[in-house]
Amino acid sequence: MNPWDLIIANPVLNVLIALSHILGGSFGLAIIALTVIIRLISWPLTKRQLNSTKALQDMQPKIQELQKKYGKNQQKLQQEMMKLYKEAGINPLGCLWPMLIQFPIWIALYQAIMRALATTPENLLDLAGRLYSWDIVTRTIPLSSKFLWLDLGQPDPYWILAIIVGGTMWIQQKMTQAPAVDARQESTNRMMTLMMPLMFGFLTLMFPSGLALYWAVSNIIGIITQYFF
Repeated sequence: MNPWDLIIANPVLNVLIALSHILGGSFGLAIIALTVIIRLISWPLTKRQLNSTKALQDMQPKIQELQKKYGKNQQKLQQEMMKLYKEAGINPLGCLWPMLIQFPIWIALYQAIMRALATTPENLLDLAGRLYSWDIVTRTIPLSSKFLWLDLGQPDPYWILAIIVGGTMWIQQKMTQAPAVDARQESTNRMMTLMMPLMFGFLTLMFPSGLALYWAVSNIIGIITQYFF
């Protein structure tokens, strides 16, 4: 067995199935519960991200002063900005880590959804080889893919999740966006604030709605956390 399946993919699969049993056989509720668990585990990174964002927002007056002073000398401006970040103990790229950490989780969750909802004999045989010998897991198979109006193994036909995922991601980005150093960076920030929600909304139309459900719930938790923080 390869390290990916051993360390990430199979544990996610088995935890999802176990959660589904605990939550009355609802695979959708299991995905929501897993989202909350992952958010709790990643809270130290999230808190660090929020601290960095808040510190960058508080530094906005100093950033604007540097922009006025060195606006015509971009190299000097960058140097002074890095010096300011260093003095404040801030890493501007620290805001990206929580999203980067989630990429392996997204891949593992996508694989878990497709494998857990196996329908063909070949897929069922593959699933059987990945299950742990937990009684709570073996008694839960087969799983139902139905949750609310969704078939969790298929994209949302009504685009509702696409709108929720895109809208919540836009709100979350607006809340955590770091101040721009110059006009070019400000333009880049505006483009990213628009493009990322559009991209994820489009992906929601292509990927299983179970993965889109994870994105939507994770974004909503992020918005609530950032608001109260």
